[in-house]
Amino acid sequence: MRLVWGHVVRIEQAAPGYQKLDVSTPDGPGSAVCYTSLTGECVAGERVLLNTTAVRLRLGTGGSHFVVARGGGDDVALDDPSHGHIMKLRYSPMQRDVLAVESQESPYHEVMRRAEDIAGMPVVCCGLHSQVALVAAGIKERVPGARVAYVMTDQASMMMALSDLVRSCLESGLLDETLTAGQAVGGGLETVTLHSALLAARHVTHADIAIVSIGPGTVGTGTPFGHGGIAQGEAINAAGVLGGRPLAALRISFADQRERHRGVSHHSLTALGRIALHPATVVVPRLPGEQAGVVDAALEAAHVWERHTRADVSSGRLPDLRGVGVRTMGRGPDDDPAFFLAAAAAGRAAADLLH
Repeated sequence: MRLVWGHVVRIEQAAPGYQKLDVSTPDGPGSAVCYTSLTGECVAGERVLLNTTAVRLRLGTGGSHFVVARGGGDDVALDDPSHGHIMKLRYSPMQRDVLAVESQESPYHEVMRRAEDIAGMPVVCCGLHSQVALVAAGIKERVPGARVAYVMTDQASMMMALSDLVRSCLESGLLDETLTAGQAVGGGLETVTLHSALLAARHVTHADIAIVSIGPGTVGTGTPFGHGGIAQGEAINAAGVLGGRPLAALRISFADQRERHRGVSHHSLTALGRIALHPATVVVPRLPGEQAGVVDAALEAAHVWERHTRADVSSGRLPDLRGVGVRTMGRGPDDDPAFFLAAAAAGRAAADLLH
């Protein structure tokens, strides 16, 4: 871990709960993210304590440091009560209170106390954050009036404010509501568990369809179970236990140079073949002949069809993304069309269940 003192040069971007900063550090100029719900808002010229670890290790954080604390002279740096008593980021220096939807202080406590199932609600379970917009666009293409809620789990970024994608989806109407589950923070509704998040999506936000995904960023180690894709299988189990209709969006790529992610990613194969114990609908996009053969062989070899059912969905074009820019691993739709078409197909399949 590396913490350094720096100074704010200017505020590059500001959004609710989020600031992007230009900063100066002993290591030179850089970019930093400030989560204002944890530290308060930064101002130009202010001294800030920065976590520079990921940049030093050259990890995929977008090249940004993170503000740990502000060095201002105020006695109280942040006073932002939530009127709730549930703590997230618990027992860390950044722990903060939230008004969880299940909590006794919540206006929805009684609804959540009675909620036990999600009444057949389709739940699209993703393996990567970038799939969320594509799934939502596929849903809205088929059923423009569908209410779509996004549930962000805590296996990647724990701060929803980091996601430009979610902000754009909300502004464009691709998403109607957001929820953060577990230790994730910053959704329109805060929940203690993924199960509660799905129940709240159905009974509090009145969603027709929920999308579940990790936040921005994912961990991969090249080992069978040491990766963020495990969360997809866990989401399928949660949706199934609650009486939903889980669907799986496949992570497919024919542009990724890493063998374990070519064709169907080993993340998807592990989640579906080993982690998901409840049956799900696995959505397979129609792809050109050779690519389709690679996908079929991978799913068969992983024994996916021993538990799950298959839905083939036409994937000749992308749905209207309403101006939302989507990239995955630095690639756009023209660079890796199979990835984008697979996620959109999952949204289309979920929407078809509403008819």
